Formats: sequence, C-alpha cells, structure tokens
Amino acid sequence: MYYETAWGRGLGWLFGGFETALTVHVYVGIFMLGAFLVHLVYLLITIRWRRFPSCIVGPDSLVPGINDLKSVVQHTGWILGLGKHPPLERWSYWEKFDYWAVFWGMIILGGTGLLLAFPLASSQYIPGWVLNIAFWIHRIESLLAMAHIFIIHFFIAHLRRTSFPMDLAIFEGSVPLSTVEHERPEWINRLRHSGQIYYCLVADAPPVRRALFYVIGYLAVLTGFYLLVGALINSTRITW
Repeated sequence: MYYETAWGRGLGWLFGGFETALTVHVYVGIFMLGAFLVHLVYLLITIRWRRFPSCIVGPDSLVPGINDLKSVVQHTGWILGLGKHPPLERWSYWEKFDYWAVFWGMIILGGTGLLLAFPLASSQYIPGWVLNIAFWIHRIESLLAMAHIFIIHFFIAHLRRTSFPMDLAIFEGSVPLSTVEHERPEWINRLRHSGQIYYCLVADAPPVRRALFYVIGYLAVLTGFYLLVGALINSTRITW
C-alpha cells in the first residue's frame, strides 16, 4: 500500500525491494494458512464427536455463551468503577473474541490472499472482476485486523490493570496465581475442588530470562507503534 511513499520504499528496502517483499508476503501468508490448517486438524482430533455438540460448550470451551454477555456488562462497570470484577472462568470474553476474530480473519484473508497470490490460476475459474473485489476485501480485512491489534489487543496485553506493563504469558507460558485468583476465581475454585491446581503450578521464570522477555516484547511493541504512526502519517500519500 505504501510503496508510493518514501517511508514505504524504505520498509521495502529491508526485504531487498518491493518484489522481494511481495514474495515474502505470499510465502508468509501460505505458511500462516498451513498453521491454520494444522490447528483445524488439531480441533477435529480433540473434539469428542460422540458427545457433540455438548462437548464444545462449558467452562473449558472457547465457544461464547450467555455468561460472556453478562461478563461484558459487569466488566465494563468495573472498569468505570461502578461495580465488582466479574467472576470469570478459564477463558474470558475478550479471549474468546480474539480467538474467533482471528479464526474468521484467517478464512477471509487466506481465501482472498490465495486468489491474489495466484491470479492466473484463479482467473481460469472466476471472472477477473472478482479479483478486484478480493483485493479490496483483503485490504479492508487487513486494516480491520491492524485496528483491532492497536486499539483492543494492545490495551488488553499491556495496559490492563492486571497485565501492566506487559502480559508475559506468551513467553512464560504461565500467569501469576494472584492475577488468576483475582480475574478468574471460578476457574481457580474448580481446579482446587478437583485437585488439578497442584499440577498447574510452576516456578517463576529466572530474572535474567524475564528481562530478556521484556526486551523482546517491547522491541515488538515499539516496532508496531513505528509502523502504526508511519502508516497514519503517510496515509494521505497513497492511492486508495
């Protein structure tokens, strides 16, 4: 989108030019679709089909339910100082939203991306004007994904009261017990009642490793903000 700007050409230079950047984009997209297909196979294997559909609901499921709507209202009130924090289970409503947003986005981005990555093959089965529509759907969905990351996901991962200055779960594979007891008391009570909590407790990451996590994490955050600010500043210089 930004190759018409000096800022965009500078980013492309990091990949060896626009054509190379486009090639990297296509291959990374194909790799991402491959990972998505692996995830789908994992789901098909782990679902207990004899108990379907009851097996895909419950406290350990990412399928949204009526309690999530209640949590949204109660959590909003807590953020505004008007009530108590909702007693969440294993998965919060924002985590479920994140999961299904990516799931839906993968289908739209991946489908349109494949059409655009192989236009000659695609045009043998669809009219050429469909590729123009796919191009805009691909671009709009990309913008929506970036907006979600910078407006919602950044707030959840870095600015939420219990995660500031950074949620290290992506690196450590665990979360502080005090945080879980505060945010997800129903999950903790269920684990304690079943005795499973003793198998979930792990030691804290060493200070040196945790410092490395912060360095890597904030480099990613700063890179993201650089791309966001640069994109906004140069948005009037591109052909939409």
